[in-house]
Amino acid sequence: MLASARRAGFNAVLVPVPWLCPAGALTLAPRDADQAATADGGTEALHARLARDAHSVAGHGMTLLLRLELQRVARDAHDDTAPDAWYRDPVDDPARDPRLPASERGVRQLREGPPAGFIAAWAARLRRWTRSGVGGYVVHVPPVLGPDAWRALFAPSREVNRELQCLAWTPGLAPAMLAGLRDAAFDGVFSSLPWWDYRAPWLAEEWDRLQSIAPVIAPTCALDGPCADPAAPHRTGADPRRAWSAALSGCGWLADDIGGAGDINAWLQETLMAGPPRLVVGRDGGATLLARDAAADGAVLLALNPDDKATARLDRDLAAGLLPPGDLSPQDQTPPDDALAPAGCARYLLSAASPVRAAPRTAAAARGEGGQARVAIERVTPAVDGGAFAVKCGVHEQVEVEADIFMDGHDRLAAELRWRADDEAGWRSVPLEPSGNDRWRAAFRPSRIGPHTFQVSAWHDGWATFQHEFEVKHEAGASLRLEREEGLQLLREADQRAGQGGASGPGAGLVKRALKVCGVRREGEEPEADQIEMLLSPALAQAMRSLDSRPFESLSAPCPVWVDRARAVHAAWYELFPRSQAAEPGRHGTFDDVIQRLPDIREMGFDVLYLPPIHPIGQANRKGRNNSLRAEPDDVGSPYAIGSAAGGHDAIEPRLGTLEDFLRLVHAARGHGLEMALDFAIQCSPDHPWLARHPDWFSWRPDGSLRYAENPPKKYQDIVNVAFYGPAPKRARKLGLWRALRDIVLFWAEQGVRTFRVDNPHTKPLPFWQWLIAEVHARHPDVLFLSEAFTRPKMMYRLAKVGFTQSYTYFTWRNDKAELEDYLRELSQPPAADFFRPHFFVNTPDINPVFLQTSGRPGFLIRAALAALGSGLWGVYSGFELCEAAPVPGKEEYLDSEKYELRQRDWRQPGNIRAEIARLNQLRRANPALQSHRGLTLAASGNDRVIAFAKATPGQGNVILAAISLDPFHPQTARVEPPYALFCPPWSAELVAEDLLGGQRESWQGGAREVALSPDQPYRIWRLSRHG
Repeated sequence: MLASARRAGFNAVLVPVPWLCPAGALTLAPRDADQAATADGGTEALHARLARDAHSVAGHGMTLLLRLELQRVARDAHDDTAPDAWYRDPVDDPARDPRLPASERGVRQLREGPPAGFIAAWAARLRRWTRSGVGGYVVHVPPVLGPDAWRALFAPSREVNRELQCLAWTPGLAPAMLAGLRDAAFDGVFSSLPWWDYRAPWLAEEWDRLQSIAPVIAPTCALDGPCADPAAPHRTGADPRRAWSAALSGCGWLADDIGGAGDINAWLQETLMAGPPRLVVGRDGGATLLARDAAADGAVLLALNPDDKATARLDRDLAAGLLPPGDLSPQDQTPPDDALAPAGCARYLLSAASPVRAAPRTAAAARGEGGQARVAIERVTPAVDGGAFAVKCGVHEQVEVEADIFMDGHDRLAAELRWRADDEAGWRSVPLEPSGNDRWRAAFRPSRIGPHTFQVSAWHDGWATFQHEFEVKHEAGASLRLEREEGLQLLREADQRAGQGGASGPGAGLVKRALKVCGVRREGEEPEADQIEMLLSPALAQAMRSLDSRPFESLSAPCPVWVDRARAVHAAWYELFPRSQAAEPGRHGTFDDVIQRLPDIREMGFDVLYLPPIHPIGQANRKGRNNSLRAEPDDVGSPYAIGSAAGGHDAIEPRLGTLEDFLRLVHAARGHGLEMALDFAIQCSPDHPWLARHPDWFSWRPDGSLRYAENPPKKYQDIVNVAFYGPAPKRARKLGLWRALRDIVLFWAEQGVRTFRVDNPHTKPLPFWQWLIAEVHARHPDVLFLSEAFTRPKMMYRLAKVGFTQSYTYFTWRNDKAELEDYLRELSQPPAADFFRPHFFVNTPDINPVFLQTSGRPGFLIRAALAALGSGLWGVYSGFELCEAAPVPGKEEYLDSEKYELRQRDWRQPGNIRAEIARLNQLRRANPALQSHRGLTLAASGNDRVIAFAKATPGQGNVILAAISLDPFHPQTARVEPPYALFCPPWSAELVAEDLLGGQRESWQGGAREVALSPDQPYRIWRLSRHG
């Protein structure tokens, strides 16, 4: 067996401790933990037996691991193994109670404590075993001891073997139990994969909890095998889904069957995994998708059919949000239509694709042929201002293109959609299909980030026109002699074009065969049946299309598309001030203090950490607490007053740390699955070094004083304005300033920052932003820009058009049902949805919404649900999770704002909504419908204080329904109309509704659903499907 395991690629063998157990025992509880049974019925010292076993295992290049049970012993255990003070007898004899499991029979359980002397005795025992060659231990019931006890227990053994692996068997443990293991220093934990049914979303949620303790190992079986736990699903024979799921989801895997494992281990050697697994469960004939990044580059997608009896298909709309940029190709023999056999699985490898490198676009592309073309192409969508600005989409997202295409008369037309990345020479193409009323439709999925272009091409289709007329006359019984001659003429012309072009493919061959079949004719005779069949065949139509001369071909104007990485479309942001993160009151926080908070932030499910400006803060006109114009000597000032003797926008505030400290934070954040976002604020204190070096970059008043910044009604006396243009009459661009600002963004991008929140961009020139973003994207197409522009709608939209990736919105001030519905509808549909990505921040350091000031904890839950479910992008400013809302009287500002002072907090204080935020973020990660601002369907609720809406992916592979009370003070009931119309046929749809908060499943058919909401639970969320 050892040789087979090694050939299969395994590097460790796990066995129970071979200690002496009672004859016929139902458990592995020891009778003597220092003796082992021999083949002749005798006993020997256990450490000697282990030495032989470890030597044998090591001889095959593997490590011996032992399954360790400390929580119980046999009832007749020897005194050296179980002193009376260590273990307790059961109150009743479990052998007489058939309701109790086998694990309770014939055993005594460890007392809580642990008992005096227990740790020292077992630490010495494990040290002997380790010296005998044992390479690690799998603790069966880890909650039996606390973290300090586990560390003390294994410490002597770790001194013997620095590479000792101490692993905790954690399947099925509740979150509270897992939290108790975080400081136990285990080297690995185990997922509950053997109990997964390939449909439930908890696998990824559990992984998030486990990885905060130690690397996650995925087992394919329960420790005691199929008979140990009747709740564990086990099928007859090997299940490749289980094995491949373990290989993909774990940092290692534990198998009980060597068969097929060799291929998996060989694949793992070539394709090392990194980062967390990403999971979307399949519904209604869709495959469950499990994705994970490769350590080198690219990613792997595992498609699993959860059904043992029916086929399932890969839904690429569901896969889009799981994958980084790159080209997806199957590694297994997957059918062309991505269909998976019952109980089947298939792997897809995503090869990383480089970003598109192209010169910045400086003007709209040339227009199409306009009114001179015989074939008209009109109303091409999506297009932003007729193609003047780029449509936005995410990588792998399907771009659905439509156009009106028509021509004089009744002849048939053909059309295709052409698209390419802007650094590619050749076009890719896909046929457009008519969808009625001269409207044509096709789609493409870009796999690289950066600029792309698409065009619509249309032409007169002579062969389709011929086939249509031929078929109509054939069905009418009319003569087809002349029509056959017309067809032959078209075939000869196509054959001639094939010869001139050197075409030798299947299309050219089929045309020649058609000429041979149809060319046999007698004077005056009608075409034979085989000739008619040939002339009407779809295969010949396809061949003729490939050789078409495309008469009267028209081209639409090129339409630009900007493709972003997934985090541009779907992200949860957490904003904090680094200087307020110190644990001790009054101490100025540092980047190292932020590092200490990373697990806490990730636990709530956020994936972007946003820092306000981290640059040196000026002394001149420094603001005091609560925006006072008078600063005391110990006041820290506003971080938006950038610049001092310590440097400007490319420097770091000394009290936060150094650049090296910041880079360490960026690296640590990435290790917790958090991307760093920085504030780019074009604001200077009067102490900024630029004022001495480049005084001409600033705005000066007639009396020689500097013009300070204003954003009415707010005034910023500690900030002065730069001037983007020179004086009259030329008003020339100050290119030196423009380039310096560009270089600041490029500098931080080189430090690993790929996301920038831009402060008040609406107060800077639009041409500047269009130029700067294009310049940055030419070097780093993956950089994202968030516009913080609370201003007029048209300006907010224009900023998005000129290149901003995301935008703050009016969501903060939309509280009533009607205005929320209107706003959600506006943002989720074209034209806005094609270029404007709404970012729903629930609060900011500048905005303490009135609704939150007066609504208490329920109000915070309401706004969190509206933001997290209403858009693919949402964010919170720290303190929101603690329901902080104390205002400056009469203003939407925080009292004692940390814009002007340090604020230490108790991040676990009672009344917080951390768990609710974490659950909302879990649901967003698990449901692609919640990862976009699109796909909205408003639902009637019959109550003006309850808003209800559905979010769905394009093919309805994932549909979420939410009902949210807007009343933080009183219970509300509603009659919510489920979106039956999303399912086909809607009039007979019976839906399975999974309650994503309560866990129940119901069958819904027709009519409204009665929903009760309360201030303590103001929202309900369901996942809807036809079959569950």
